[in-house]
Amino acid sequence: MDINWNIIGVVAILVIILVVLTIRKNQKEKKKLEKLLNNDFKKAEKDRVDADDSANEK
Repeated sequence: MDINWNIIGVVAILVIILVVLTIRKNQKEKKKLEKLLNNDFKKAEKDRVDADDSANEK
């Protein structure tokens, strides 16, 4: 029984390409999610004014 190295080589290259493309897509999605989570918050409204706050507004 001969081992067909050509087919094994082609399959190995395809698997490597698939892994690289999956990692790249994952990194892009991670950046998008991180940006969304960093910018997706509502700023709290101040109900009271502290002494420090009034000094900073001048």
